[in-house]
Amino acid sequence: MIKKHIAILGSTGSIGTQALQVIDNHPGLFEVEVLAAKENVDLLVEQALKYIPAHVIIANKNKYRDVADALSSLPVMVHSGEEAIAQITELDSIEIVLTAMVGFSGLLPTLNALRKGKDIALANKETLVVAGDLITHMAKESGSKIYPVDSEHSAIFQCLTGEDLSNVEKIYLTASGGPFRGWKKKKLIKVTPQEALCHPNWCMGNKVTIDSATLMNKGLEAIEAKWLFSLSPDQIKVIIHPQSIIHSIVQFIDGSMKAQMGLPDMRLPIQYALGFPERLPSDFKRLDFTDFPELTFEKPDKNVFGCLDIAYRAMERGGNIPCIMNGANEVAVDAFLKEKIKFTDIPEIINASVERMDFIPSPDYNDYITTNFETCKFAQTLIH
Repeated sequence: MIKKHIAILGSTGSIGTQALQVIDNHPGLFEVEVLAAKENVDLLVEQALKYIPAHVIIANKNKYRDVADALSSLPVMVHSGEEAIAQITELDSIEIVLTAMVGFSGLLPTLNALRKGKDIALANKETLVVAGDLITHMAKESGSKIYPVDSEHSAIFQCLTGEDLSNVEKIYLTASGGPFRGWKKKKLIKVTPQEALCHPNWCMGNKVTIDSATLMNKGLEAIEAKWLFSLSPDQIKVIIHPQSIIHSIVQFIDGSMKAQMGLPDMRLPIQYALGFPERLPSDFKRLDFTDFPELTFEKPDKNVFGCLDIAYRAMERGGNIPCIMNGANEVAVDAFLKEKIKFTDIPEIINASVERMDFIPSPDYNDYITTNFETCKFAQTLIH
């Protein structure tokens, strides 16, 4: 495999740090060209000192001097601001961009990278949720490839390699059910952020962990799958699989099914995306079926976990509705983490925002920017 030059956007987060572990395991195959983080100066500096990338970016402009001073003795260019992250993906020296930023902020860097023909290892599902039509159109126009990093989409991608997409009848996205599987809505009213952050199987960042607890994460993944694999909403099913061993399933028109399996370890889909089309060896722990004598499945309770139903309705309606849903969810999750609202307020805020904001059936990039801004502003007014 020819060495790939990589930009890691969100290098200090859960996906970014695990991606660097993958790179450490294959030092001859990857070159870290760019490291970008929101505001974790200490870890970003530590990473830069180890990997000596050509460029380092801190999104928080107030922390630029801290990073620049710490790296002043190195041949590293230091930048600051979200606009710098968006622009850096256009560099000719970059071949693949790992977008591991959280939320709406990943949209413009991804668009710019695709415009320049860069391949994307996509860990920022909100990019396709918000603007799947723009992203997929740009990828086709430039010839760029989008390699999914989410474990569920990586599983579907692996099952479909070598298959004809027209032979897909439906896909099943598996979900652990989160920490509150089986709970009733009345009990969820008193849930604390600390309880919601205790995911039973996966180690993830705070935002995606809360999304997993509300099942919004599975709704976002359903919309992402629609764009990644050219599916209709009725071809995408969600099933609860508490053991998180089967990461997703493809059912074909002849009734046969393919499933991708393994222990819950995000380094596996990260490595598959970065190394594709090669399947790289690893020393990750192997699955022993005797440790899991039972694999169980159940239907999600959409009456209790309303975010999943909201996401499906947004996917079916299309236009800028998924963008509205995503913006309101980001505001609501942040407010819940800061203990300003209850866990059960999250879907209420999203629903109210979707009902209030103007519907645009065929939005362009500027419409998405305006929609996100106006939605976030309105959602904030619902937080007391």
